This record gives sequence, C-alpha cells and structure tokens, in this order.
Amino acid sequence: MTSSGADHQSPTEDKSALRPAATVMLIRDVADGFEVFMLQRTHSAAFAGGMYVFPGGKVDATDGADALEPYCDGLNDFEASAILQIPNGGLAYWVAAIRECFEEAGVLLARDTKTNRTVAFDDIATQERFAKARSAVHDSSMNIIEICQHEGLRLVTGSIHYVSHWITPVGEARRFDTRFFVADAPESQEPLHDSQETIASLWVKPQDALDKLERGELAMFPPTSENLKFLANYSTTAEVLNAAKKVLNPVAILPRLRTNSDGKVIGVIMPEDPEY
Repeated sequence: MTSSGADHQSPTEDKSALRPAATVMLIRDVADGFEVFMLQRTHSAAFAGGMYVFPGGKVDATDGADALEPYCDGLNDFEASAILQIPNGGLAYWVAAIRECFEEAGVLLARDTKTNRTVAFDDIATQERFAKARSAVHDSSMNIIEICQHEGLRLVTGSIHYVSHWITPVGEARRFDTRFFVADAPESQEPLHDSQETIASLWVKPQDALDKLERGELAMFPPTSENLKFLANYSTTAEVLNAAKKVLNPVAILPRLRTNSDGKVIGVIMPEDPEY
C-alpha cells in the first residue's frame, strides 16, 4: 500500500473510542422524482461543523431500555440485533434514529394507536404539543417512552430500513460507529432544523445534492455523499425502499485518513482506492 504520507491504521485500532450512532434518510416523492431531507450542522459543532447531514446522532443509553420494546412496531431487539449482526442491543439503533430525527428535524416516525396511522401534526394544537415534546426530548426532560405513553404511539421501527454501516477513521478526535437507515417521510409532518444543533435545512434530489457538493455549494463527509449515491440510483421512494429491503449485511466501511509528509490530514482514503 502506498499513500502520500503516514497512513498506518488498523481497522481494529482504537475501538474503545467508537460511539454507536444512527442516521436516517427521510425521503418523499415529488412530481419528477423524489427528494431527501438534509440539515446543516451549526458551524460551532464539535463534530461536522457546517456540514450537511441527515438527521442522526449517537445512541443514548435510554434508547436501549427494555421498556421501549413494547412501543416498537414490527421489530424487536432479537430481530434488530440479527439484522445488524450484533449479540444484542440492535433495536437501540432504530430508536436512536427515530429520537434524533424528532430532535433535529421535528419528525416523529410513529403510529397513532387511536387512528392506526402515522401520527399527524395536522392542526395547530397538535403542532404546538409536539413542538413542546420535541424541546423536552432535546433537553432530556422527557424521553421517547413518555411521549409514546402520553400520546398513544408506537415507533414504526419496522418501516425504517438499514442500508449502510460507516466507521469514522482512526485518528479523528470523535469517532462513531454509524448505521444508516432510510424511511418514508410522513406526509402530515413538515421537517425543520432546530436552530440549535442545526441551522439550515432543505429537501433536495440526491443527484442535485451531489452536484452541489461537486460545485462546492454543500459541504459533506463521504458517508453522506456515498449514501446519496445509493439513493441516486433510483427514481421513486418505492424503488428506494424496495432496494433497501434487499440490503443484507452491509460491510462496515472504514475510511483512512490521508496525511501529508508533515502529518497534516489532507483527505480520506476509501476502501476502493488503490492506496487503501
């Protein structure tokens, strides 16, 4: 293997620093294709400042609470763990994806047991009630279980599909072991950045987002752009979701840092690159 500088990293090195994380790509159909929802992280963020991302974040201990499983539709921890190929705790990744999506985008992927439909924020009172709940989850004064109990909801874990697995390169100050998911955006909820961790948001066609990246109009890390490439292979949300259901055992992708002769990071080396 050759590189432009020091690049001696082992995929097993520094594993203790990895933080489990989950990200969800919300997609919706439009007249001439489909769009995905993206957020811009605040420039002051400790990780990925200013970058465009999908809603997501680290898996919290509460996401794996045993008490949550009865509030999850279509997937239990045994099944989720089997999908992720881990001994246990797999359902926590789906729950984290849902919680982070609610915190960061204001979208709650849940079924209303009273109507048996995806929860709808279709009147002012409901919008205000869930806006308060979003803030409460954000500041940890309320958790997802309490929202499910108070509102009669079930998290639609069975409708959120696992599509890729990315690990932050060894050498980065903050490292994440991230599972990427994709889900249909609820028609009766309108996502919006939280003006705290995220400062801007947009719906964009995957190829348009990639074109904007190429022109320097949007900044993003490789996991984001590579997942956009996956989406860009399809024409409708139905095609994406059908493809996602067929994704089995995604290989964990661990890029390496590319450094110059002075040890300064100047990019990343992907597994498909000759010098990896």
